[in-house]
Order: sequence, then C-alpha cells, then structure tokens
Amino acid sequence: MSFPYTANDNKKIYFMGTIGFAKHIISKCHPHNHLLLVSVLGLMLVLVLSFTPKESAHGARMQTALPINSDLLNALQVEASTPTPADEVSSETTPDPLLNEVFPAQSQWTQLEVQSGDNLSALFIQVGLTAQDLYRVLNSNDEAKVLNRLYPGYKLSFHIPEPGKLAQLQVLKSPMDGYLFTLNNNAFDVEPILRVPEIVPVFKNGNIDDSLFMAGQRAQIPVVTSMEMADVFGGVIDFMLDPRAGDDFSILYEEKYLEGEFVGHGDIIGAQFTNQGQKHIAVRYQDQNGDVGFYNPEGESMRKAFLRNPLDVVRISSNFNLNRKHPILNTIRAHKGTDYAAPSGTPVRATSDGEITWAARNGSFGKLVVIKHRGQFETKYAHLNEYAAGIKKGSKVRQGQVIGYVGTTGGSTGPHLHYEFLVNGVHQDWRTIIDKLPKAVAVEPSEMQRFRQHTAALLQQFEKHSTDERLISAESTITAD
Repeated sequence: MSFPYTANDNKKIYFMGTIGFAKHIISKCHPHNHLLLVSVLGLMLVLVLSFTPKESAHGARMQTALPINSDLLNALQVEASTPTPADEVSSETTPDPLLNEVFPAQSQWTQLEVQSGDNLSALFIQVGLTAQDLYRVLNSNDEAKVLNRLYPGYKLSFHIPEPGKLAQLQVLKSPMDGYLFTLNNNAFDVEPILRVPEIVPVFKNGNIDDSLFMAGQRAQIPVVTSMEMADVFGGVIDFMLDPRAGDDFSILYEEKYLEGEFVGHGDIIGAQFTNQGQKHIAVRYQDQNGDVGFYNPEGESMRKAFLRNPLDVVRISSNFNLNRKHPILNTIRAHKGTDYAAPSGTPVRATSDGEITWAARNGSFGKLVVIKHRGQFETKYAHLNEYAAGIKKGSKVRQGQVIGYVGTTGGSTGPHLHYEFLVNGVHQDWRTIIDKLPKAVAVEPSEMQRFRQHTAALLQQFEKHSTDERLISAESTITAD
C-alpha cells in the first residue's frame, strides 16, 4: 500500500535516516569515542540543512521574486508551453508584461491577486511590509481610496528592492485600468494606468426557438449583450409576449483585446430583429454633441418614453384588474398594477427617466420604489428584496437603470414584482396605453445627412444578412467625426 508524500516528507526521511545511521555507529563504539561521533553527527545535520531548499515564512505566495528583464519576458512569451518547476516560479509571480513598462529592470517584486476575504493589512504583512508602510500609501493621495475598496480579481504588484522597503505598488482593477504608487521623498506619488484595447467587431446570427436569451447562448453571445439588445428593442418589442419560434436576429458588437488577449465586451454597434415577419433594425449613432443613441434607418429613436417591461426574464402572474379577488384577504379588491413572477434577485429596471420620490418600506407594498417621470407619469415597483446601490429618495435614474431586485416583502405570497403605472395620479393599465405614449426625440433634420453617411455601411451589412462571425474590414465600423 502506498501513501502520497511531499518534498518535505523526503527531507524528513533523509534526516531520520541520517540519525538512525548515526545511532547505529554510536552503539558499536567505545564510550570514549562518543564525543567525536556526536560532533560528526552535528556536521552531518548542517550538511543536510544546507542542501534543503529554503521556504519563505509567509508560504507559497512569498516565493522569491524574479528579476524582470526583457530576456526573461521574451522567454516567457516564447516558451509559455514549457512546464516550470513549481518550487521555482509560482503562478502569482509570473511577470505581467505591464510590469516591464513601469518597474526598473532587475527589481524584486511580488504579485498577488485579491481573493474573497482578503484585506489590505493582511496582504501587506504577507509581503513583509508593516502597518506604517500601509499608512503612508493610504494617505498619499485621493486616488489611494481605491485600496479601501478592494474586490476579488484586483491584482497588486509590490516592488520591494530590499526587504521591508516598498518602492512601488501597482494596483490593477482590470487589465486596462489601475494606479501606480511610487515612493518619492518618504511619500507616494500616484499616477493612473490606462491601457487602450484593440476593438474587434463581431457579427452573430441567431434563431428563436424558445427565448432571446437561450438563442443568444446558442449563438455564443454574452448574456449581458443579449440583455442590452433587449433594451435596444424594448420600445418596439415586448420580449415576454411578442417573440415567436421562427423569429431571427443579427447583432454586431465589439470585443476588446489587449496584446492579443480577450479582455471584455464593448458596445453594440447595431442589431436587427425579425419578429413575426416584421423587421426592426437599430444602429448606434453618436451625434455632433457627443450624445449616443439607437435609431432605426429613418433616424427615429428606438428608445420610447417607457420600456414595455421593467424586467428582462418574467411571466405575468396577475394583470391589471379592478375586480380581482385578493389572494391573501380573499375579498374583491382592485389590482391596480401588473404582477411579474420572477426569481428573487432578478434585476428590476426603471421604465423611464425620472426622479425617485420614495425608496423605503410601505405597508403591504414591502420595499417600494416610486419614480416621478416627466409630464404627469409615475411608476411604482413593490415587494423588492433589496434596493440597488445609490437608490434613495431624490436620486435621478435613467431608463433601463437597475433600481432594485425582485423579492417577496410586504403582502406577498411569493417572489414577484408589483408594477403600477399612473397618469395624473390615476392608475392605468399600461399595456393598453403604452403604444400611445410619446416617443423619444429623433435625429435632428440638420444632422440627417451625417447620420446616413455614418450608418450606410452598417445598414448594408444587415441587408445582406451576412453569416460572417468576425468583421475585420474597417468599412463595417461606425466612427464619429
């Protein structure tokens, strides 16, 4: 029967074997030779310890950092597939190419990635720094506040040229965004790190068999991009009721790459959705004032005054009904809104721009948000589990902004959103008046020629309904003057 053992176990076996051998020799020797043999044993122990690989007192994340130089970086890039012994270089001390840009060559450094539960004080101690070092960094500049809000995935790189001396600290919030702290006269200067990624347009097609989101997954479209597409068409398509099997869509969106590595998704450039035989096309356009919006080929805004639904994935469990029997009180009581059944935690979105006039508990409504919109419109969102960050009375919100999350607070029999729509203080069935509400502003007549110039190539692409997944040609990219 075999047992797993580590390199430390090998050391113990070697060490114990040496002691056993020495004991055997001592037992065979005359007593007056014992002193000599004990001396020999001591020498053997020194030799054993001298050839034992050293470990840091701080564990695996404190392995000796490698000097950074161009030869090493080139070797790492070319020989990336060559295995490296685990006790020589850890994955957390592999040089980041960005470090070569900001750290002097031949410097000692240690790179850590923030894990769930980590705190800044423990990380400083882990790399051999003190509370005084931490204090100096935190009080160096307003940008140092980023260190008070560390999130899992942030990367911290410590430039420590000699033990206990912090010369530089790099904080990367993402591969493209961060800060560099550099010691200068016993204080730290701070400069932002901004890296510009390469933007690659990607074109995808999909067919509806069940829902937009399932179709998006089959087409390998990111979930967040599918949700954004639903927002783009939210003023003309009710994605809960309108989509049918056989509907199809095309979408052109951006992917971001840094030094050939994928680092994230960008904006939707344009999309086409064919719903029950009716084709809808939306293109992204930035006007001369810098304002961005989505428009149909005629320059009419895709953004309506109100979204058709405050949720993305839902089913209506109870409609507007002035004669409904209350499910808890078992009496006839008007239901002056629409109930959307959805899992707890589902994001709830503001259906239009406005100002929050209520964000607190309110009797049977539970956690409630009330938004006052331009004109005489008002919407209410009840039974929330939690409010989104920054949502409070007096806050301004934009159409589509997440204001809270589905829950079952107040007089609720299960997780759902109760949504009310009021005009001049009177409750209305929004489903009967939504198409009568005003539209958002269209492209100004004076800018229509510019709009057509900037969108012509993209509209042509959708007309062809191309099946290419990646568009490299610059003709397919919309840019603003």
